[in-house]
Amino acid sequence: MQLKQALTSAVQQLESADVGSPRLNAETLLMFVLGVNRAHIYGHPERDLTADEVERYEELVRRRSSGLPAQYITGHQEFWGLDLVVSPAVLIPRPETEHLVETVVELAREVPAPRIVDVGTGSGCIALALARELKTAEVFGVDLSAEALEIARANAARLQLESRVRFLQSDVLEAFADEHNLDFVVSNPPYVALDEAAKVERSVFEFEPRMAVFSGESGLDVIRPLIEQSHIALKPGGYLAMEIGYSMRDAVLKLLSPAMWEEPKSIPDLQGIPRVIVAKKKEAATSSSPPSASLSRAGTPRRSRSPK
Repeated sequence: MQLKQALTSAVQQLESADVGSPRLNAETLLMFVLGVNRAHIYGHPERDLTADEVERYEELVRRRSSGLPAQYITGHQEFWGLDLVVSPAVLIPRPETEHLVETVVELAREVPAPRIVDVGTGSGCIALALARELKTAEVFGVDLSAEALEIARANAARLQLESRVRFLQSDVLEAFADEHNLDFVVSNPPYVALDEAAKVERSVFEFEPRMAVFSGESGLDVIRPLIEQSHIALKPGGYLAMEIGYSMRDAVLKLLSPAMWEEPKSIPDLQGIPRVIVAKKKEAATSSSPPSASLSRAGTPRRSRSPK
């Protein structure tokens, strides 16, 4: 079978399965099977595929047609220009989350040697992107899931950033409970409300870790303790920056008490949707004890329970 015939057949199969961007998916899987780039796909449509290549390609197309994300099939996803290993143990990094990285990088450039914690690190995408951009930063990534931490550490090693980022197992900021000197707490927490499950893409609902996606009836079960524990762990003048869902801006801003936080604001993505909330800890505010909660990029939020 020629390359162009295999590709055409794959596109038709993906279209029939109602997979979004069928040609892009078909090309991605074919490039993965052949170990070539897109230029090769377009430049050699008459190439004859071996029987093994055809069999492997058809199998991957079947898996994608079932809804399994292409990133879990290839084991890779690009984020902030970094090639990251991903698996079903972690949420697939999204381009929208790069807005969170941009926000923190801009603020952190004013701090000589910032201490940064990425809560619910998952694949390590945010922590590693920040370490790549901020050469003097001390960066930590925390997650409740041991499986997620294995992926994050593998990514750090592949990117030669293992000496720049430390990954720790932690329930929200539990590992930093005795510290009050962080410059930044950063997080892409689970924020989808359980009653909005029907609005989530099928591939997300069926294949990505539920702990990394859903957060109680309101979507705020993790964000609440994240805000409270961040206020304790941050130094005065330190920043909390987090990604939020498309309809959560007002609800999250209400949780940021003006007695404890100053300059809370939302930052939109390229479509104008509120994507990031950032707030600065007031210089002379007191904090209360945070409630017990869980956050994992590869698991589910829990109150006084075990595991995004």
